[in-house]
Amino acid sequence: MRTFRSYLVSGEASLILRSISAGATLDRKLGRDTLSRGARFYGFTHFTKFFSLSFYRKFLQDFAFMSQSFSSLCSLQRARFSSLFLGALLVSTTISSNAFAEPKDSAAIHPDLLPATWTGLFQPLPSVAESASNPVTPAKVALGKKLYSETKLSTAEDISCNSCHNLQTLGVDNQPTSPGHKGQLGGRNSPTVFNAALHFTQFWDGRAKDVEEQALGPVMNPVEMAMPSEAVVMERLRTDPEYPKLFAQAFPGEKDALTFQNMGKAIGAFERTLLTKSRFDSFLEGDATALNAEELEGLKTFRDVGCVACHSGVTVGGQMYQKLGLVKPYPTEDLGRHEVTKNEADKYFFKVPSLRNIEKTGPYFHDGKVKTLDQAIRLMGSHQLGRELTDRQVELILAFLRSLTGQLPQV
Repeated sequence: MRTFRSYLVSGEASLILRSISAGATLDRKLGRDTLSRGARFYGFTHFTKFFSLSFYRKFLQDFAFMSQSFSSLCSLQRARFSSLFLGALLVSTTISSNAFAEPKDSAAIHPDLLPATWTGLFQPLPSVAESASNPVTPAKVALGKKLYSETKLSTAEDISCNSCHNLQTLGVDNQPTSPGHKGQLGGRNSPTVFNAALHFTQFWDGRAKDVEEQALGPVMNPVEMAMPSEAVVMERLRTDPEYPKLFAQAFPGEKDALTFQNMGKAIGAFERTLLTKSRFDSFLEGDATALNAEELEGLKTFRDVGCVACHSGVTVGGQMYQKLGLVKPYPTEDLGRHEVTKNEADKYFFKVPSLRNIEKTGPYFHDGKVKTLDQAIRLMGSHQLGRELTDRQVELILAFLRSLTGQLPQV
């Protein structure tokens, strides 16, 4: 591993900083906010080329004053600055300690073809999305599975969780927005339930902290399942011949196991088993043959154009909020997270969606108005990255994204 000192001596750190400065200068010339685009992509490129994780950490320490100086700016500007460094950190983790070592074989495989190159940026799915606050047990999962398809949780007894998040169609209903109580349409697209337990928050606006909390929201939502009160929900379950016993088995030792909160825990435990391993997971776990040449080229393109600044980690997204229309305004009346926080800086910010199973879970975006995946890729390139992607780039990214389609677990 090359040291921080060697970077300074070689001048590469200076090159990176000059690149960031050049990007910021370009922004000013084009009338954009400093660091919102130019630094993001000029600096981003050089982080990819030269930085290791340890060097990046040292870089952050030595230039911490940059972050501190930004503290006086508005929160939106800070968010953009943080986005730059998040993207840099994510990309830097793809450079392993071996990246700077002399190859043992002059005919060594290009690093981009090796699974180990990518395991800092992405991680394979676990077998279960464990939770310290809600341990997954067979009894909880069995109860949660039954509740997931239970229409008694809706006022008219005609809607269940599975109605909008169909387990047979990769956890969605493939509608722009889903019909609820008396046919009312929700305001946002229903995202897939598969792998959702690994997201850092739930719902497009992040108003629920985990799947246990999220599971309870639609039951009481007047547009969705429209139950009048928690008491009515529990009375329906209490008078059912099976539920009292199932709750007691799932939550042993509790005096009153049949509660609204335990209902959410049971559904959440079930959803924590809904993970869809794909060929991309096999690749990350060490099978260099799991992806074909075009998919590997698509993965590289996905990284090089900047998609990984937001779409990374175990779920290839779902780990941060981002402004929709970061570089170029996106036409929408939905204010996103602002509707939860009432913070002006949160306008048009949404949870970044996971791209796992994205090939099968359209239509796309928070409003479900984008019908095809290639259109979604082009729009993201333009509005989020400030790039007009070529047909070939779109084709390659599509190839990679298809490798994220996983196998449905047996439920």
